[in-house]
Amino acid sequence: MDMILVPGLWLDARSWDPVIPALNDAGFRPLPLTMPGTGRPADGVADIGIQDWVNAVVAAIDAADEPVVLVGHSGGGNVVWGAADRRPERVARVIFVDTVPPAPDRGISEFPVVDGLIPFPGWDFFPEEDVYDLTPEHRAATADLVGSIPPRVPTEPLALTDERRYRVPVTLLMGSLDEKELEGMLTEWGPYAAEYTAIADRTVVKLDTAHWPQFSAPERLTDALVSAVRS
Repeated sequence: MDMILVPGLWLDARSWDPVIPALNDAGFRPLPLTMPGTGRPADGVADIGIQDWVNAVVAAIDAADEPVVLVGHSGGGNVVWGAADRRPERVARVIFVDTVPPAPDRGISEFPVVDGLIPFPGWDFFPEEDVYDLTPEHRAATADLVGSIPPRVPTEPLALTDERRYRVPVTLLMGSLDEKELEGMLTEWGPYAAEYTAIADRTVVKLDTAHWPQFSAPERLTDALVSAVRS
C-alpha cells in the first residue's frame, strides 16, 4: 500500500528519511513529497497557494493503483485533509502527525514574509514544548532539509466541500496530548471541534514527543504509523 508522506512547512521530502526504511520493511511503499515552491527563489512562487500543494497530493493519489494512506505532519495536515476531501473514495486512512483536521476555509498560520518568501524562522522561534527533544545534533542534521515557502501557502483558506471526507478513517498521532486533552483543547477552537467530531472513525494516540517526532523519535513514529494502518 502506498503511504504518501507530506512534510510540514519548510521541510522537504528528505525530512521523512528517518522513517522510510522501517516503513519499507513493514510492507508499505512510502512516497515522501516536497511541496511546490519549497526552497525555490521568490520569482516564480508568488502564485503558489495551498491548493497547489493539495493538487500535488491529489496527483500522487491518482497515480496509485489502490487506495492510499495519507500522512501529514504539522501544516501538512491541512494539505492531506484537503486531498482527502478531493478524493475520499481513494484514501484508506488519513494520519495527522501532531496536528488536527483543519476547519473549512481556515489557513495554517501567519509568518513574516521576507523578500517575497517565508523563510524558516529557526528552531529558537518555537516554544520549548515543541522542540524540547531536539538535540543540537538533531538541529544541525536538519539544517539542509528546510527551505523558504511561498508566501500565500500558510494563510490561504483551505476549501473543504465533500462531506464524504468524514467517512475516511483518521488517526491523530499527537506529541503531548491524549484523547481527553486533545478534545478539551478543541472545545475552545469552535469550527475545528465541529470538523473533528464529524469524523466517524477517529483515533488519538499520544506519542510522548515534541512536535517533530520524525527527527527525535523515528522508531516510535514508525511503529505508530504502521499500527494506525493495521489497527
